[in-house]
Amino acid sequence: MAPLLYLALLFMISSTSSHAQPSPGYYPSSGIKPISFGQGFRNLWGPQHQREEQGSLAIWLDSSTGSGFKSLHPYQSGYFGAAIKLQSGYTAGVITSFYLSNNEDHPGNHDEIDIEFLGTTPDKPYTLQTNVFVRGSGDGNIIGREIRFHLWFDPTQDFHNYAILWNPSEIIFLVDDVPIRRYPRKSDATFPLRPMYVYGSIWDASTWATEDGKYKADYQYQPFFGLYTNFKLGGCTADEAGSCRPPSASPWGSTGLSPQQNAAMEWVQSNYVVYNYCQDPKRDHTFTPEC
Repeated sequence: MAPLLYLALLFMISSTSSHAQPSPGYYPSSGIKPISFGQGFRNLWGPQHQREEQGSLAIWLDSSTGSGFKSLHPYQSGYFGAAIKLQSGYTAGVITSFYLSNNEDHPGNHDEIDIEFLGTTPDKPYTLQTNVFVRGSGDGNIIGREIRFHLWFDPTQDFHNYAILWNPSEIIFLVDDVPIRRYPRKSDATFPLRPMYVYGSIWDASTWATEDGKYKADYQYQPFFGLYTNFKLGGCTADEAGSCRPPSASPWGSTGLSPQQNAAMEWVQSNYVVYNYCQDPKRDHTFTPEC
């Protein structure tokens, strides 16, 4: 598309209220059929803190334990999503997550793609953290690639769809089909390529989750709930990777995003990014050459 037309699209989106969700023009989730929890997942830990009810899954954390779940199959690529509703009130120190990982297959040397909601205090909004790990922490140094956002809505008031689209060329994070981050494959050393399972969990991360650990989980407010529904697993399992076409976020079925999707993503990044690892002067960027 011509640069002037792209800029016009960006201007139209940026000129709207900063609280109005932009239209991406294309909705990758619409091509993926929702499944029930039992069709695609199983409990991983904390079964006593996990309950299915009226098509939704509730998991919760109290002073005894949290809970987590795992997909039935590992994937080589795909669109992985769920509608999630978060707990209101004091949730500092609590992480509610939806992510891909192969940590169980490659402990200490794993890959991971994260959507994590960092708990908060009642006077401050939730932070959505996106992260990418490549070959984990085998040398004792965990190299995260965190970009954090505040959202343009209150995620405690209703379910919203959060998704990771991962194919051999890129990783795209989406909120209600609006792309919020694109992580392209620039080299094999900085991109996860090994099969991963899909996980969700709720757990106590008081040491770092809320303002670098300033506020801890306070169990006078327990239990802390995360609610999940509208699960979508549309991708290539590890067994069928050779015969399966990886998904695309683009309406053209190719890599990258359309001009309207790029403009919507730029709107999010201009208004709602609160931390970007590539722009952190305290980070040693020799470990993150993609920056």
